[in-house]
Amino acid sequence: MAHDHKLEIFRGLVKFKSNTQKIWGVLVFLTIITAIEVAFGIIKPRALTHSHFLGMKLLNWIFIVLTLVKAYYIAWDFMHLRDEKSSLRRAIVWTPIFLICYLIFILLFEADYVYNVYKDGFITWDF
Repeated sequence: MAHDHKLEIFRGLVKFKSNTQKIWGVLVFLTIITAIEVAFGIIKPRALTHSHFLGMKLLNWIFIVLTLVKAYYIAWDFMHLRDEKSSLRRAIVWTPIFLICYLIFILLFEADYVYNVYKDGFITWDF
């Protein structure tokens, strides 16, 4: 319904926000986050590419965090999570965040192990 309005209460002020305004807001937010990612990917600041945190370059961590922010916002807005109860929102949002963090942890430690096997072990770099 193109003319539906949503009542939004902000610090005691009551205002209506149309669906068109919401769509433009989402577009602007996701465009800004994507532009930041693209700019970092093109520029690749030396301070971020030569500093490491938990075995990975800081620039890669920034990409992971910005991607998770975009995914969270897409779920928040397009899956209408903002209108759900907080317990359901937590179950939907925190479960994948935990699993993604666990996956990153496993990948980093396994990659470090494989690197050390090739670097210090009997197996040589053939690729």
